[in-house]
This record gives sequence, C-alpha cells and structure tokens, in this order.
Amino acid sequence: MRLKSSIFCLLASFALTALAEPAEPNPPAFKAGPPQSMELKNAQWFDGKGFVKRGTLYVKDGKFSAQKIKKPQRSLDLMGQFLIPPLAEAHNHNLQNAWGYGRFTNNYLRDGVFYAAMHCGEPKGAAAVRGLANQPAAPDVLFVTACITSSDGQPLAQLLGDEAGAPKLKLDDVVDKLVLIMDSPEQVAQKWPLVAPRKTDLVKLMLSRSDSPELRADPKQQGRLGLKPDVPTAIVKRAHQDGLRVIAHVDTAADFALALQSGVDWIDHLPGYFFHEGLGVEAYRISPEMAAEAAKQRVAVTTGTAAATLFRAPPETLAALRRLQIENLHTLKAAGVKLLLGSDVFNGNALTELRHLDSLGVLDRAALLRLATISTPQALFPKRRLGCFEPGCEASFLLLTSNPLNDLDALSRIQLRVKQGRVLNLQSP
Repeated sequence: MRLKSSIFCLLASFALTALAEPAEPNPPAFKAGPPQSMELKNAQWFDGKGFVKRGTLYVKDGKFSAQKIKKPQRSLDLMGQFLIPPLAEAHNHNLQNAWGYGRFTNNYLRDGVFYAAMHCGEPKGAAAVRGLANQPAAPDVLFVTACITSSDGQPLAQLLGDEAGAPKLKLDDVVDKLVLIMDSPEQVAQKWPLVAPRKTDLVKLMLSRSDSPELRADPKQQGRLGLKPDVPTAIVKRAHQDGLRVIAHVDTAADFALALQSGVDWIDHLPGYFFHEGLGVEAYRISPEMAAEAAKQRVAVTTGTAAATLFRAPPETLAALRRLQIENLHTLKAAGVKLLLGSDVFNGNALTELRHLDSLGVLDRAALLRLATISTPQALFPKRRLGCFEPGCEASFLLLTSNPLNDLDALSRIQLRVKQGRVLNLQSP
C-alpha cells in the first residue's frame, strides 16, 4: 500500500525544519480588532445538544458577562442567526514550524479552527512559531516536541529516507533531536533530562505492532515499529511526575490495549487507518472490554478517521477500512469513551475530520458539533473556560446564518469570527 503525498508532506515537515531554507509565507489573512464590549441580541447559540434562544448575550473584557452593558461598543441584532464556539484540531503537524505555519494558519482561521495540537515538531521549529501562535489573530496551539520511539521505530524509516520521495537525513540529525529514542526503562531514566529543554506541552509515544516482537529481526521493519512493551509505562510515570499529559500513537488493537495498560491520557487514531501487510480486520478491532477500560480510565481517543483517505488501496480494502472505523466508533460510543476530534491530514484541519465523521454516520450532528467545539477545545486547554456561552467563558465564537445541525456546509459560510472579544477581520489581498 503506497502513501499519498499528504503523508509525505507530514514527514517532510520534520526535515524541512532542520534543513530547508525558509520560504516566504502567505501574508496574514485576518487582523484582530481591539477588545470590545458587546451586546448580542436575538441570537441562538449551541449548548452541546442543540440551539437555544435565551435573549441577549453580553461580552466584557474578552468574556461573556451576566451584567447588562448600558453602552456597549458593539451592539448587534443577530435576528435568530446561530452562534457556535470555535472548532479545535487535536492532531496535526502543519503549524509546527515556520514553513507550515506560514501556509496553513490562514486556513485554520478561515475554517473557524481556533485551537490545535501539533504533534512531533522539532523544538527549534516549534520555538520559531510559538510567538506567532496564541495571539489574537492566530490559533492557540499546543506543541508536542517530545516524541519518543525506539531505535527501530517510526518515523525513523521515513526521516532517514527509506521511503521513496521522503527527505533524506543522517542518523545524527534525527536521534534525540527530531525524535527521542528510548529502548528500555533504564534508558528512559537516563534520557529523561532531555525532555524538559524541549519545552513540550505534551509527550507523545509511538506504539506499532507491539505484540509482534519477531518483527524487530526483519530488516524491512527497521524504523517502522514502535516502543518495546516494557517502556511506555516508565515514560508515562515520568511524564505524569512532571505534570505532562501523554499521547500514544497506536496502529493496532494490541497497541490500543498496551496504551491503556501504560496509563496514557490520550490514544491517537482509531486502530486501522490502514492495514499492515499480513494483518486483517481482526487485528484492528477494538473489543467492548477495551472500550470499557478506556472509559473507566477516562482515556480520550482522537478519531483520526480522515487519515485513512490518504492511502491508495483497492476499493474493497477502503470499504473494509470504512466498515472498521464505523464498528470501532460504535464500540467506543457504546462504552461512553471520550472522543477528541483530530484529522492528521496535513493539508486539512478539524473541518476535514468533521466532514469525514459525518459521512460515517455513527455520531449525529449535535454530537459531532459538541465534539468539535466543546469536548476537544476543553481537552486541549483544560484550565480555560472554552466552548461555552455562560458568564466567565471566553467570548470566542463563530456566527453562522444557517443551522449546522441541518446543513454541515453552514460551517463553510462563517459570517463573523470573534476571539476573546476581538473581531477577526478579513484583510484585503
């Protein structure tokens, strides 16, 4: 099975940070106006279940307020139009260095995606854009700059140029620089001091085919596997001691089980965004018992279903992948597992994943909108009051002319973007 160009863009993002000459980015498309007090009359806003009409909303000092404002700086009669919180993207790579940030940040704001987590960025690349993100006219971004794999784990094969079309780096350019290598619990203890200087917001560990140790002797699998099964628990323990949440990339159902056993906070991807050679659907099926354990441990699962569209495969394989995604989503839903919205599509964002999930038909529109605008933002930034319209919540919202529960394309027709009480104005080219 061959990867499409979007996956190669992801891999190139690692290498471009270290090697490429900086290129001229696209100019900012949006400019934030000054903070304003606001009166929003006759609006309908999303409460996680549907749209409710409660009268008038007030904005003061960047937050929603219960206090009536006598002379607001901006008074709008919304005439029954629809307010939703901004969207969040829990898994991407396209804003984690200057090259990607300059090309994709405008798309995030255009699509109403104000919050994001960028996975596995190189520390210098992330440092170059930290000051650009988290600004009034920019997405708020978490940067994962501590990604941990084994000496035969992914993405080493891609980074070292073993994949056709991938950028070529030397081993010294990669090991403990682009990614951290830890092959044993003892090595976790030895190398853990490398984590803090990376100034990571979360830690990510790579799991791939963890129940098949024989693959480590196969030269074809070098750089394509993940951590050995006795390592993740040691990583999670250290990370939690330092107050860092841990995300586990998983490929198979066995990886999913190991992630749970290790005590991670998030599991990245539904198992089975593509099928490894020699493995069938059963290797990727989440059992009800696994789902129940995830719910019990309050482990969130990032969806990542749109990533399956990046692979070339026969129609019957793609159909099987789609059926598997639907089945796994039903299993997680039935167990009450918390889902997060993340696309892992380099030229996309949360809106890409939202549309793909809608096509699968497992979650109704209200659940999808709640996932994108409430659950995921609150999971990314748990210390902030996001995704709500109550007094004290950050006054960040999108104005739509039609109800997205009836027409998801309403999300592509945003009339007004407000971030913490500042209107984001589209600038002329």
